[in-house]
Amino acid sequence: MAARSVASAVFRSALRPRHNPLLSPRFQVLQTRLLSQETRQAIDKAVASAPVVLFMKGTPETPQCGFSRASIQILGMQGVNPAKFTAFNVLEDEELRSGIKEYSEWPTIPQLYVNQEFVGGTDIMMSMHQDGSLAKLLEEKDVLVPADD
Repeated sequence: MAARSVASAVFRSALRPRHNPLLSPRFQVLQTRLLSQETRQAIDKAVASAPVVLFMKGTPETPQCGFSRASIQILGMQGVNPAKFTAFNVLEDEELRSGIKEYSEWPTIPQLYVNQEFVGGTDIMMSMHQDGSLAKLLEEKDVLVPADD
């Protein structure tokens, strides 16, 4: 009987809301160290593989979430040159899926990189699309389909 009350107290204690040490700055520093050198190098190579790189759920042809679909639509509306674009499906590789979040220090997917610089997720892309700054960035980086003369 005593064992049951001890176990019950432990479970109740676990269910109580309290400070989560996994969200503390100290853990975030430790978390950064968890990305293996091999994964970091693979992500470095992926980010450098094209001028415009999108880490997404699914593929551009078959996005597997609404945010990935919206990101592809934004890039299409902006006129990104398909020859200067590549996408990586994070659903195919759990190490990539968790590693890219740590690599960019951004908690969500999709993630956009332009000329190896992290731009942001769908919310940032949408905001930049609406205020015109994404069009300006993509034009400056020369990643748009050339205009017909």
